[in-house]
Amino acid sequence: MIGRLNHVAIVVPDLEAASNYYRNIMGAEVSSAEALPEHGVITVFVELENSTIELLHPLGDHSPVSAFLERNPDGGVHHLCYQVEDITSARLQLETSGARVLGDGKPRIGAHGNPVLFLHPKDSFGVLIELEEG
Repeated sequence: MIGRLNHVAIVVPDLEAASNYYRNIMGAEVSSAEALPEHGVITVFVELENSTIELLHPLGDHSPVSAFLERNPDGGVHHLCYQVEDITSARLQLETSGARVLGDGKPRIGAHGNPVLFLHPKDSFGVLIELEEG
């Protein structure tokens, strides 16, 4: 069901410093920052040859990544994102198998303009998993 690794998301306390690190130290192509109010984050993508790194920073006090930064003030890996061909079919298959989809279970539009949903980390050995249609 899952396809290729789409991205690894890293929550960072300073988005500009993290962007500069990947651009100037690591020599990567780094996108402009984009606010995603529906998800409560500001995101930047670091393009790699075989995948992408998503840098996440809270957007507002009620951001879902604010609590992550409180527990991990230096930031850290937040989730892995896998591509799926059909997110609705994937959700149904996962729920039938006993996996829990976070939120109301309805896909929302993610940073790439594609439907996404998240799976409960307790079902995947402590790893928050995002599925993205594409």
